[in-house]
Amino acid sequence: MGNSVCKDELLLQFVDEKVLNAFNAIASNEDVVPQGEDVITVTEIFCPGNNTNCGAFIVESERNEKEEKLVQSFHRNLKLLVEKTWIEASDITVMDQVLYRIDKLCEKLTAGDYASCYKDFISVLLDVVYLMFGSQAKKDDFAEYALRIDPEFGIFWWYLYSLPRERTWGNEKCRIVILLGMYFLANY
Repeated sequence: MGNSVCKDELLLQFVDEKVLNAFNAIASNEDVVPQGEDVITVTEIFCPGNNTNCGAFIVESERNEKEEKLVQSFHRNLKLLVEKTWIEASDITVMDQVLYRIDKLCEKLTAGDYASCYKDFISVLLDVVYLMFGSQAKKDDFAEYALRIDPEFGIFWWYLYSLPRERTWGNEKCRIVILLGMYFLANY
């Protein structure tokens, strides 16, 4: 718990308390759909400079055209990110597997069954971060490292890492959590 307080204090050097509270509400273990205000707060920090309420479509419970475009953009941008990342020769197999898993994940996301692909989503993103940063991504101080070298990415990492690894929520909360992660990566 003390470690969590230290990490919160570190994060508050880069975001205001409203953002921290929104992250905590969204990542809570309770299967409660996050409030629209929290979702908008996170989209605004994930894509600064865009119009306010730029992620308002995420709050809508009905699948819409913007959501479909987000899945396509996420798919394209994440694959490009992985393909353009310089990796060690020993990680080529990992890269190939991640590219394959991105394709399969996006097929499921296109179908709209977010709950069934939550664990895959988290796993794929953790592997992408590993490919980007190598063994540094597995170190205990990676959150601080990421915040210091690239605050935008560091904030996203804090969000991703605060999410439970196993799905404990229904489809709608999983949908919002995944769309928020996709939103950052589609705009990164």
